[in-house]
Amino acid sequence: MNDTIKNKLMLLPDQPGCYLMKDRQGTIIYVGKAKILKNRVRSYFTGSHDGKTLRLVNEIEDFEYIVTSSDIEALILELNLIKKYDPKYNVMLKDDKSYPFIKLTAERHPRLITVRKVKKDKGKYFGPYPNVQAANETKKLLDRIYPLRKCTTLPDRVCLYYHMGQCLAPCVKEVSEQEYKKILDEITRFLNGGYKEIKKDLTEKMMAAAEELDFERAKDLRDKIAHIEATMEKQKITTTDFTDRDVFGFAVDKGWMCVQVFFIRQGKLIERDVSTFPIYNEPEEEILTYLGQFYSKTNHFKPREILTPHSINTEMAEQLLQVKVLKPQRGQKKELVELACKNAKLALQEKFSLIEKDEERTIKAVENLGKQLGIYTPHRIEAFDNSNIQGTDPVSAMIVFIDGKPEKREYRKYKIKSVQGPDDYESMREVVRRRYVRVLNEGLPLPDLILIDGGKGHVDTVRDILENELGLDIPISGLVKDEKHRTSQLLYGNPLEIIPLARNSQEFYLLQRIQDEVHRFAITFHRQLRGKNAFQSMLDDIPGIGEKRKKQLLKTFGSVKKMKEASIEQFKEIGIPANVAEELKRKLQE
Repeated sequence: MNDTIKNKLMLLPDQPGCYLMKDRQGTIIYVGKAKILKNRVRSYFTGSHDGKTLRLVNEIEDFEYIVTSSDIEALILELNLIKKYDPKYNVMLKDDKSYPFIKLTAERHPRLITVRKVKKDKGKYFGPYPNVQAANETKKLLDRIYPLRKCTTLPDRVCLYYHMGQCLAPCVKEVSEQEYKKILDEITRFLNGGYKEIKKDLTEKMMAAAEELDFERAKDLRDKIAHIEATMEKQKITTTDFTDRDVFGFAVDKGWMCVQVFFIRQGKLIERDVSTFPIYNEPEEEILTYLGQFYSKTNHFKPREILTPHSINTEMAEQLLQVKVLKPQRGQKKELVELACKNAKLALQEKFSLIEKDEERTIKAVENLGKQLGIYTPHRIEAFDNSNIQGTDPVSAMIVFIDGKPEKREYRKYKIKSVQGPDDYESMREVVRRRYVRVLNEGLPLPDLILIDGGKGHVDTVRDILENELGLDIPISGLVKDEKHRTSQLLYGNPLEIIPLARNSQEFYLLQRIQDEVHRFAITFHRQLRGKNAFQSMLDDIPGIGEKRKKQLLKTFGSVKKMKEASIEQFKEIGIPANVAEELKRKLQE
């Protein structure tokens, strides 16, 4: 614990609020809330902790806090801060997860479609369905029963759906609003839980058709009834009131939490969601944070009712979510919550071995690597590699590993601009300068370790740029390959020395993964660039094809093979004159 933290701990208030933990670079790595800030924040720096909490504490170099007037304000502020700063130690839920709805459009000739966003467009939305398969199966069933149009724009003649009895053919026939209203009312009734009534009506019509010896009509109705049974009656009814509700259950063990959510729609348990993550506070507080993220960050539809275990503060949950939250005491609802908790406990037990194995090959490997090099744990590693063939199309690539895992959103490609010929050192010098000038200018996070695919010359070149030009003190290591192009040695220090790593250690495997990944990324970029340049250089020899037409050919055909297969007429269609098209075709054939 440094002096800054010691002094700040003495000033903490006895009030509710949020705290923001920072690492040595000033990056916010954890956001938490507390009923009493003084007690909660001090608890991180006193007593013993498990391994994952100890990792968090070891990274903390400073903290800030924000006082609030109530617990619920602290909870809402915590959710907003997590969304804003995206701290690596907080629970991260995918924010691109959206659930499908079935929509009845408000067009003159309405359609039934599956969508993921609800808009204020006068259409009717039903759902959400917890997966797209459930939505598509239901829509397919309704398409078979109700003959609404399927096409996006009306054609000028009837289609196959009309001949199958699944479309009214508004493209060639006049369909009255009353006829549409009758169909829309039935679909609405069906999707609001009245499919049993629809099934009963169809059964009566089937029997009547059979009595009238209209066996073709009776067979069609029988098939529709069979589709309803197959699609809508797969799950056992779990409640009799047809209320949409989500049931939450959770289990905690060894500092990890598993949350199970059961989605109940129209009285049926149709899907579940499972999340497993480490926690650093009391489970009852972590689950409230999880609830807030679940319904805000994932854009999950809020049902009429949420069921939770007894330990959750339902008043705070209701204030946060603006939805009725219950802790059932008896009966079927209580059994559902207990079932969710039981599933969470089993899932946590099953996943512990996988969690421990994943930690061993990622976070622990990073920690051991830091110990071997005698540096802070390198949570963020950036690796560089060059690629060229005898100096042609030289490129470089940078990849990022965070806590032993690739962070592909932060990968970067570089075309070498200032170097002529095959000069690996100067290429590395240019790329490293460009990368870290931008990092400094834009306030991006600095790495804890830089890995260079190369030996002493490469490392010395990068060190010269960082220390002498940019004034940065970042550990730099070289990764040397053997004659079979496999990771062989790790170089570090000044002067450079070979760091002895056991070949069967997780830290050595981590270095292998990083070196293989940066090489793959660099060579892939080089091949793409080389292919594109070769394509463009071939077009340079053809009179009448300048930069504009070259780009048009690249955009339209993309490869020499496809251009060879194209006809002169196809070239003309994209604006190539006849004489130029003929010359292009001749060159391609040669």
